[in-house]
Amino acid sequence: MSAKEEEETNTLTPITVVTGFLGAGKTTLVNYILKEQNEWKIAVLENEFGEVSIDDGLVAESLDAPEDLITMDNGCVCCSVRGDLIRTLANSNPPAKKFDAILLETTGLADPAPIVYTVQTNPKISEHYRIDSIVCLADCKHLNQHLDEVKPEGSVNEAQQQVAFADKILLNKIDLVTEEEKTALKDRLKLINQFAVVIETEKSRAPLDKIIGLNSFNMESILTVDPEFFQMEDEDNKNKKNPQSRPSPVRGVQFTGNLHAQWFNVFMMDLLQQRAADLYRTKGLLSFHGQGDTKFVFQGVHEQINFGPAKEPWKEGEERINKFVFIGKNLDKKVLTKSLMECLYKEEAK
Repeated sequence: MSAKEEEETNTLTPITVVTGFLGAGKTTLVNYILKEQNEWKIAVLENEFGEVSIDDGLVAESLDAPEDLITMDNGCVCCSVRGDLIRTLANSNPPAKKFDAILLETTGLADPAPIVYTVQTNPKISEHYRIDSIVCLADCKHLNQHLDEVKPEGSVNEAQQQVAFADKILLNKIDLVTEEEKTALKDRLKLINQFAVVIETEKSRAPLDKIIGLNSFNMESILTVDPEFFQMEDEDNKNKKNPQSRPSPVRGVQFTGNLHAQWFNVFMMDLLQQRAADLYRTKGLLSFHGQGDTKFVFQGVHEQINFGPAKEPWKEGEERINKFVFIGKNLDKKVLTKSLMECLYKEEAK
């Protein structure tokens, strides 16, 4: 990203998407943000599952004027809310510039992917807004119950999906469990999404500087992945019979060399066409043949991929290690690794 592009990104109003099951404490979080801080001017968008917005009364108390509260009362996230989100945000411009951030509180059954897609692809919105982060509020007392819920064939476990999508996980109500229960749950969350920052909270009281305005949802997030993650993935791959190993929805692949741009594009097109529903989040760091020292990065939500050059190029003498992270379900690391390595440029290739 060039300095000009970075400056343009900084002028966009950041949107923090808050997910989590009903009762996890999302409304309490909103009230905490709006009542107990005065450094940020935050607009709240609500989406409640049902015909009546049950959170209106609680949240409205925190705002200077009732008209500051914009509420969406549809239930259907995938189709209805998209239209409302476009209309709501588009109609708020240019007044939205008076806000430092937008907080979009979603229903307990919401998949954040349609919201991300809308913000990134609709020009009326993308010219003024950007996704800053996806925050999952998790009820420490009841989350295991939601994660264990068996869904009908063809359906997804919403709790697992929300954790997988998140950049930040607010582990709420920690005062209601033992230290051992909390530790076990945090270990389980790492299996689902090792890259999300876990912040422990009571009564949704989270430090704002850790959840808002950090630009956590960005293409370069792959650059901050701990190298030990890939080493552990390689070890797990070698020791499949290890009884301590557990199935994980997170797959990491890394290898050296330069990729053939056309072959990689074909691979990604096929993967997204066939497996988009199974891929919650993807990240990548790439080196392409014929692109000099330009380092490329990407991140994706389902089939929506953002791709481009990194801020910093490959340094002289730096080993060209391609890195990929896939978070989803039914992911075969062996198949992914084989397919990706087939995208390496070969000298005899034309």
